[in-house]
Amino acid sequence: MKPADLRVALFSGNYNYVRDGANQALNRLVDYLLRQGAEVRVYSPKVEEPAFPPAGELVGVPNVPIPGRGEYRLPLGFNADVKRDLAAFAPNVVHVSSPDFTGHAAVSWARDKGLPILASVHTRFETYPRYYRMAFLEPVAVSILRRFYNRCDALVAPSESMAAVLREQDMGDDIAIWARGVDRTIFDPSRRDLAWRRSHNIGDDDVAIGFLGRLVLEKGLDVFTQTVEELRKRGVAHKVLVVGAGPAKDFFKEQCPDAVFVGFQGGNDLGRAVASMDLLLNPSITETFGNVTLEAMASGIPVVAARATGSTSLVHEGETGRLVTPGDTAGFADAVQAYISDIALREAHGAAGERRSRDYAWDAINSAVANVYLRLVSERGGAGSEPVQRLLA
Repeated sequence: MKPADLRVALFSGNYNYVRDGANQALNRLVDYLLRQGAEVRVYSPKVEEPAFPPAGELVGVPNVPIPGRGEYRLPLGFNADVKRDLAAFAPNVVHVSSPDFTGHAAVSWARDKGLPILASVHTRFETYPRYYRMAFLEPVAVSILRRFYNRCDALVAPSESMAAVLREQDMGDDIAIWARGVDRTIFDPSRRDLAWRRSHNIGDDDVAIGFLGRLVLEKGLDVFTQTVEELRKRGVAHKVLVVGAGPAKDFFKEQCPDAVFVGFQGGNDLGRAVASMDLLLNPSITETFGNVTLEAMASGIPVVAARATGSTSLVHEGETGRLVTPGDTAGFADAVQAYISDIALREAHGAAGERRSRDYAWDAINSAVANVYLRLVSERGGAGSEPVQRLLA
């Protein structure tokens, strides 16, 4: 069996309506699969004005806005149209990327049809309640996730550190690594632009602490702003450069009023913004890989990150950046201050990170997922999918 024999039904809670690292990885995967001759059909909520065009053919599923986070949609499962479309497509493998109602329905549908199921893990969903003063719900979330993943045949995780967490939580034993790649035509030290920095009131000798990502509380905005406040109290000169947009922008601005907010950046503009930072501060513990960390490394800047899933697989302590105990504001401030005061250290760790980033080529990374598909289909006894007549039953 070869990749061209694959017929993949991919289920996503957010395939392209809001841009984030997870759905961009899924779109890159689909593009890769299509170039290998595979057939792919994606099932996800659709909106009138998505953030970017989807890779592959996208079929809408029933959904409603998530209360309090209206930019996101909650998939509600299958309707008759989705079932008919699935039957006509006749997949030989099902891929679920979000443990929502549609993801659960997809798993049940695939199990009923005897199809292999792969689940990809993109974020630490169980940690989200703690950012909304509902940490008591975390054990419930873990239990729901465990039931979801244990009904799948295999999992792929973005990093070995995340795979270790999944094994510890008893989410499954068959866990492969689907890392993330970086586009070196966009992220490169040569993109650094002093004139652009000056246009945002960041001088050539200023040290710009960067934040990169969606402006949402679960990205550790509280720890970031507390770290910046600690540096201010210590009298450590710095600038803050925030790249991204999101619903917590007002909170961020209130807590960090002197920061430079440049909003969402894409393509070459994004590469310029990241390379024009002097270091990245990433205190989030919700990432399973840390796309922004890899993008910063490829741009030649050191990273100060939480010692958490994802970051521990990318950042080599004392070589490409620093790893700090999650939530340790003083520890983050110490690490950032060391980079601010020592340009040679910044440059050495930035250069080391850039060298390490060269190992992450997208096609090689996505081939790992295709190989898992092929293995699962083979283990079920063949390259073909079930007859359409049975799927319609």
